[in-house]
Amino acid sequence: MTLIEELKFRGFLNQCTNEETLNEIINSNKINFYIGFDCTAKSLHIGSLIQIMIMRLFQKYGHTPIVLIGKGTTRIGDPSGKDETRKILSDDEIDSNAKNLRQVFDRFLASDNDNTKWITRDNSEWLDKLNYVNFLRDYGKYFTINKMLSFDSVKIRLDREQSLNFVEFNYMIFQAYDFFELNNRDNCMLQIGGSDQWGNIVNGVELIRRASGKETFGLTTPLLTNANGDKMGKTAEGAIWLNEDMLSAYDYWQFWRNVDDRDVIRFLKLFTELSKKEIESIEKENADNVNETKIILANEATAMLHGLDKAKKSEETARNIFKDNNLSTDLPTIELNSKELEKEILLSDLILRINFASSKSASRKLIRGNAVKINKELIKDELFSVNKLLSNNLDGLVISIGKKKYFRILATE
Repeated sequence: MTLIEELKFRGFLNQCTNEETLNEIINSNKINFYIGFDCTAKSLHIGSLIQIMIMRLFQKYGHTPIVLIGKGTTRIGDPSGKDETRKILSDDEIDSNAKNLRQVFDRFLASDNDNTKWITRDNSEWLDKLNYVNFLRDYGKYFTINKMLSFDSVKIRLDREQSLNFVEFNYMIFQAYDFFELNNRDNCMLQIGGSDQWGNIVNGVELIRRASGKETFGLTTPLLTNANGDKMGKTAEGAIWLNEDMLSAYDYWQFWRNVDDRDVIRFLKLFTELSKKEIESIEKENADNVNETKIILANEATAMLHGLDKAKKSEETARNIFKDNNLSTDLPTIELNSKELEKEILLSDLILRINFASSKSASRKLIRGNAVKINKELIKDELFSVNKLLSNNLDGLVISIGKKKYFRILATE
């Protein structure tokens, strides 16, 4: 397959500017392309994974990914797909988040090929130095209010009569300028983004054409949803994070193991690097046993992020729990030292701490709903304290949330 053909097979391609010409170029030349990531959270979650996987696919065909860390644009806030203004973060928070983002890309985009090693850029390098009057004079003339108002990122907010401030309105101009800068600095020819970024990407293509006379391209991926139409990335219990200190390898494995039956083949195409032939073979061989296909999906996806050993260990832990009814020591674990145990430790707080609930109220709701057990004993008191029980169980306590989520508590010195 050509790269464009594989993009279509896997379900990555939504819209593309001048697809025929782009196809000719990437089949005959190696290009630099970019995707931008703002630093709005401590970690990326799987809502960003489709963008990461498309970068890996381009790498496979010999192209070089540029990861644009949006420390500059994070200070503004992207209105695309948002119902309200983004929370403004401090510079220290942005710097910390940017560092965590780089750890994810180091994991996914590592390459032994010097020609395809990922490049990182930070748009604060140029945005922080802009003179706004000069910027408007030199580049503002290439943007029309009429066209900017027609983009979904703006139009939807206005149609709903929701506030869109002038700072956010400038976001699309700065994103277009990012593409312009990367084209000049790194000969970047292609910007890739989610479907909600189409207007912003087209703006960049147009700016480069008008200001430099160069042809560049834009490509968007579909909005990532599950079989129920829910946007991927977050669950009722919380986000599926890509940093291990925010979500363990075991819980990451469990997420993929428990996807809807209707999603499993589609996710094999999107989130693994199994070939078309391998996927079709798996689908045929496991037609009557979708759970085995889910285990393949979980192993492949987890190995890519956390390594093969942790993927296999997660599978082994799950089999021990669910098939042999044993409680494995490889479960996600919270260690409580003696100083912490001098204070009352609520079960609901531990559920929140392990990221099995998105808030204290959600954690307590799980307990009230008879979904929480300690060492297989049902807990009904939402204010239950673990201190006494933990002191009587030197091997620790195993907490279960429903039938598929487990973690351990250990007392340490």
